[in-house]
Amino acid sequence: MSTSDIKTSAAKTAGVYLAAALLCSIFGAVYEFFSFGVYSFFMIFCFMPPLTLGCVPFFFIFLSEKNMMSRLSYNFYNSGVAALTVGFIMKGVIEIYGTTNRLLYVYFIGGPALMITGVVLWIVTAKKNKKTIEKKDVI
Repeated sequence: MSTSDIKTSAAKTAGVYLAAALLCSIFGAVYEFFSFGVYSFFMIFCFMPPLTLGCVPFFFIFLSEKNMMSRLSYNFYNSGVAALTVGFIMKGVIEIYGTTNRLLYVYFIGGPALMITGVVLWIVTAKKNKKTIEKKDVI
């Protein structure tokens, strides 16, 4: 993948995450407006996972021109960010409704697990590609 392809892909992904953060903040504001004065910090901050865990890392990949993630690691990482975002929204909805649900912890365990898997796969793939390139240079 060339440098321009990496920059384009990283910029596109950062833009999508920025749009997702904006939509989550609008959704949270509208939901809070119609919640009859009941507030949830999870609903107020539901825009944070796509912004801090999605937009910011891919913006730094765009600036540094490092290798983009492989498709598998990219999918794992994005699934983790999506799970955390949905977990924030669901936790906020449940708190505003005034009840609890022990199954919501699946989002907060599964999301980081998927993200860590994606990062580990990215590192392993990058090391493997580096060794392959070094081997080609020697021959």
